[in-house]
Amino acid sequence: MDRHIPFDALHNFRDLGGYTTPDGLRIRPGRLYRADSLGKLRQGTEDWSRFLSLGIRTVIDLRHPWEIEKRGRVPSAPSFTYHNLSIEHRPYNQPALPPEVDPGPYLAERYMEVAEDGTKEIRRALELVADAAESGRPLVFHCASGKDRTGQLAALTLELLGIPDETIIEDYSLTELATEAMVAAWTAREGHAPTWLGFGRAPESVMRLFLAALRKRYGSAANYVTKELSLDAEELGRRLRTALLEPRPTTWPPLTYRRAESADATTLVRLRDSAALWQLARGIDQWKPGEKDETHFRARMQQGEVWLAHTGPHLAGAWELWWEDEPAWGPRPADAGYIHRLMTTPHTAPPGTGRKMLAEAESRITATGRPYARLDCLSSNPQLCAYYESAGYKVVGEQSAKQDGTGSPYAVTLLEKRLA
Repeated sequence: MDRHIPFDALHNFRDLGGYTTPDGLRIRPGRLYRADSLGKLRQGTEDWSRFLSLGIRTVIDLRHPWEIEKRGRVPSAPSFTYHNLSIEHRPYNQPALPPEVDPGPYLAERYMEVAEDGTKEIRRALELVADAAESGRPLVFHCASGKDRTGQLAALTLELLGIPDETIIEDYSLTELATEAMVAAWTAREGHAPTWLGFGRAPESVMRLFLAALRKRYGSAANYVTKELSLDAEELGRRLRTALLEPRPTTWPPLTYRRAESADATTLVRLRDSAALWQLARGIDQWKPGEKDETHFRARMQQGEVWLAHTGPHLAGAWELWWEDEPAWGPRPADAGYIHRLMTTPHTAPPGTGRKMLAEAESRITATGRPYARLDCLSSNPQLCAYYESAGYKVVGEQSAKQDGTGSPYAVTLLEKRLA
């Protein structure tokens, strides 16, 4: 499931469903949404029909009244109620920041200001979220870009639901997948590119620092809700968990596989960038969003194979299959297939999808008569190397200076499996 729901005018409309708690429950899909400004919706358009089809009954607009006057609000409709709760009391002048300012600490400080100033509005927003959850009716909250104010309300809601920090941080950073579109929309509207530092960016460090600051000051997010918002955090969390959490599915449609085509390149870029954000939120410094573009995946389709895995109609993962890999393994006879970029959809792929895709890739290699499957793993990621070892791969060496085309060498562990 791609969390971003496609609209023409909106770029950061997302479903919070599917995130899981440590005890194995998940947020029900289709009940809680976050978005960029719904003031961009227009009645009579496909976007408007798509929005209404989601069955949303409550809209929370977190923007300032002057923003609404300037940019508009969601059109009125009898199917939902509209609430304007401006949680930000001290607007900040981000365009005036000099380039040396780190947006991580700067934005985290601004978020703490919002947490201190906007207590009345945040309290009311959380009450509306709980009321909508118990009624079984979908709700959406939004600001301008769906990043800062929206990100704070999402973080508090996810915290009360028992979602782990790394997932809260990841959810915040998913705005990165919409940044390019938001910059393009701004440029088209204003006639020039945004001038301020990090426009539309949502680096994981911002939310990580904000959560740390909130806990340093209040002890926990629950204490903040109780002390500053005058809400019973335990009772509010119970209400939200009872209404919004459900057991994860125990049965899934079987995985199906198809070879990727040129038109799939956009999907593959998005999948890899999502996986990169998942890693960064968990402190794994391996992939970065934007490192592999559509040209990369089309080249891999021409020079080797790229495969997609689906469960029912939903994408579950993908991988690349190469027939030579000199940067890591050097010149070799045609005795192996080389598996690269094995990736699954975060939070929504069925359990065991990675292992099943690995087995499918190995069967493709076997079909060519090659006796070995090979892959490499960043040496600084021992957890991933252990995963492949548990799948029958053996460490056979290390390449201390693999080149990835950017001129930056890095060390990889080489793993090999003899195929039956």
